[in-house]
Amino acid sequence: MTTGLRRGGTSAGWLRPAVSDPNAQAALFLFHYSGGGVSMYSRWPDFLPPSVECRRVQLPGRQDRVDDPAFTELAPLVTSLCEVISQELDDRPYALFGHSMGALLAYRVAVEMDRAAHARPALVGVSGWAPEGFSMPSRHLTEGPDEGIVGLLRELGTVPDEALDSRELSAMVVAPMRADLAVCADYQDDLAPVGCPLVAYGGRDDPYLAPGALRSWATRAHPAFLGVREFPGGHFFIHDHGPGIAMDLAQLLHRHIAC
Repeated sequence: MTTGLRRGGTSAGWLRPAVSDPNAQAALFLFHYSGGGVSMYSRWPDFLPPSVECRRVQLPGRQDRVDDPAFTELAPLVTSLCEVISQELDDRPYALFGHSMGALLAYRVAVEMDRAAHARPALVGVSGWAPEGFSMPSRHLTEGPDEGIVGLLRELGTVPDEALDSRELSAMVVAPMRADLAVCADYQDDLAPVGCPLVAYGGRDDPYLAPGALRSWATRAHPAFLGVREFPGGHFFIHDHGPGIAMDLAQLLHRHIAC
């Protein structure tokens, strides 16, 4: 089974940038967290060496894709993501990375790419989420009034209070958050392994992960679990430690390139 990226391939709408860099030796596909978008990775191209291109995945229903219907179920979203990524494949290695909901997506895309006999990634990086020991959103929250989701967004601190205080602005962030929470609530663990090395990242004070939860990835990674890297901070430690995570991912990818 080959691994890699199609030189010059395009996936309009989903990827930033839309066109692959033909000079890159490998690519890193980045999945954002619930209610977020590609803007969370706006600085990551500067964190990576020129040999690793940054391909940020923008889910529909937000930011510059606000007019595209958002997904509310996991399986159709994963299928679409696999189609997008498979259009980019050639003989160059690629990696998948995501934070929180993005980690769930990176994991399930890797599983589905393998099951569908597509080229499997050389590496999967997961951050702030684990298949065991993570506090998943309840279906009640996703089907309840907007006030419940606004309250969660205030708790998370990912949206300024002034935006949440505005009915018009809050509607713009509540809708994608509701859809993303529904995607997460739709997940049912089947203990599926990934067919490539996997590395996990987490914040030492993440209130949504039980102690040791990231170690649960050890049973899902074949042939190798590359361990847990912990950083100071809570659930959104990634905003302060993007350079360190990106550097580590690039080094792991380069080891694969050198093999």
